[in-house]
Amino acid sequence: MRRVLTCLLSNDPGVLNRFTGTLTRRQVNIDSISISPIGDKSASRVTAVIYLNDLAAAKQLVAQLNKQIDVLEIDDITEQPHIERELALIRVNAATNKRAELFAMVQPFRADVVDVALDSLMIQITGSREKVNALLRVVQPYGVTKVVRTGVAGFTRAEG
Repeated sequence: MRRVLTCLLSNDPGVLNRFTGTLTRRQVNIDSISISPIGDKSASRVTAVIYLNDLAAAKQLVAQLNKQIDVLEIDDITEQPHIERELALIRVNAATNKRAELFAMVQPFRADVVDVALDSLMIQITGSREKVNALLRVVQPYGVTKVVRTGVAGFTRAEG
């Protein structure tokens, strides 16, 4: 069962290690994790996509993580209206005679070509995991030589 957790952690050495250590001890598979300092840099925002067996295990994990002194806030936002985004950079083989075709293919995804080399293009895409995966399927026949993905970042929608 896929769950999306958002957490606010103290931005101190070892905090992320203790956080992920709790997940490891409970044998939780981390599918994606992204972390970044916020505001005054005293805290960091974490978005973690994890897989658990059931809802009870998810609630128990959130309660256990919430007991850690360095966890300032934690929410399982899976069932709440929320936004998830991922950034990917994709290097694709691109012979000169295929470049216009590739440029046209990435436009419907609102992706950008951010680098052009003699024999390749680098494409940047931001969106849902499904959108990133769809673009990868479209450009795969051209030869994807490298992919880097940030992992999911997200939080709940504002009310009203």
